[in-house]
Formats: sequence, structure tokens, C-alpha cells
Amino acid sequence: MDHYTGSSHFLSSCFVLYYLFSLSLGTELSFVTCGSVVKLLNIKHNVRLHSHDVRYGSGSGQQSVTGVTTVEDSNSYWSVRGTNGAHCHRGTPVKCGQTIRLTHVNTGRNLHSHYFASPLSSNQEVSAFGDEGEGDHLDEWTVQCGGVVWEREEAVRFLHTSTDALLSVTGEQYGRPIHGQREVHAMMGHSQHSLWKAMEGVYMKPSESLMGNRDYSHPSHTEF
Repeated sequence: MDHYTGSSHFLSSCFVLYYLFSLSLGTELSFVTCGSVVKLLNIKHNVRLHSHDVRYGSGSGQQSVTGVTTVEDSNSYWSVRGTNGAHCHRGTPVKCGQTIRLTHVNTGRNLHSHYFASPLSSNQEVSAFGDEGEGDHLDEWTVQCGGVVWEREEAVRFLHTSTDALLSVTGEQYGRPIHGQREVHAMMGHSQHSLWKAMEGVYMKPSESLMGNRDYSHPSHTEF
């Protein structure tokens, strides 16, 4: 198995940031920003998006992505990043309709999807792919939300930009060696299975220069 010393160092740095800034960042911001490290909760199934250095035994053979009920699990932290073609400046609010990457902090691999079948439901496989945060265009997801920016209290969806499938959980559970963890996959069509909410994490505060005079407190009314 591969070991990611740089990513482990990054995780340690994130926790240092948490202790230094938790009072000012953890409760003050009402929206998700670039550079934040967060856990994502699937609202329908009450599981957090998770990965680990365990590969699929079928399909792509890439690192598996699952859903777990454990709140404290350190393998459920994801870094919100820009794409290769569009940099996401740290502290900038993530806009509805913006395309991002989600990088698994402990292994440095990006949330990824492709046309392989998922092992339990035979929907579209979701995996973790790449090296130290570098992958390819199949790591890109568009944030679907109902206002101007991704609000922390809002249920949002993640659309895989290359296949138009939504990051989803439908309840199938794995056996050994990851007994009880839920299958995460991508599937077409809006449903309750594809709704996610930002939970625990380190939320990077935007600087005044990045925010300018824009008012993010009154989102526009759009269909979602």
C-alpha cells in the first residue's frame, strides 16, 4: 500500500489550525470556503463521506469511498479545492454552480468517479484517485445549491461534471473488512439519497479583500 507522508503532515497542520482558530472559524462562518477541511453528511442515511487505504476488489480497483456513522472518524475529512483549470483561493466562498475537487486529507486522493459499476448496487462507482491531490478531470464535481454560495446549513448536491451523475448513498452495506460501512456511488436523477450537508471541520475565514463589498447574506432565489 502507498503511504502519504505529505498528506499526514497536512492533516496534522489542519488540526493545529483547528485548535488555533476554532473559536473564530468554527462558529462564525455560515458558508463553506475554499481551503476548508470538512466532513460531509448524507442527510438521508446519516453517514459521513469516508475513505481509507482499502481498494475495491472489483471495478477500477482504486481506493474505496464509503459512508460511516462514526462522527469522530479522522478518515472522513475532505479538503475543498479548486480544479486544475480554476484556482480556488483560500477563504473564498464556494459559489453555487462552482466546480471543485474534494481531496481526502489522510491519503491525498481526490473524490473521483467514472463508468465502472459500483460493487453492491451496480450504480456508478465512486473512488478516491490521484497522488498528493493531483488527479485528472474525473475528480471534478459541481456544487448544486439554491442560492449564491454554499451555505453550511443547506442541503446541497455534488454533480460529477464528466458523467452528470450525483454523489449518492442508497443504503447498501459492506461486509468484511469494512463491515457496516455504506456504499457511496453516483447515480442519475435528483433524490433524497444525493443530499449532503457540511458538518465538522476547519472553515477558512475569507479576508476582507476577497469579500470586497459583496453581500452573501441574501442569496438569490433559484430552483433546487
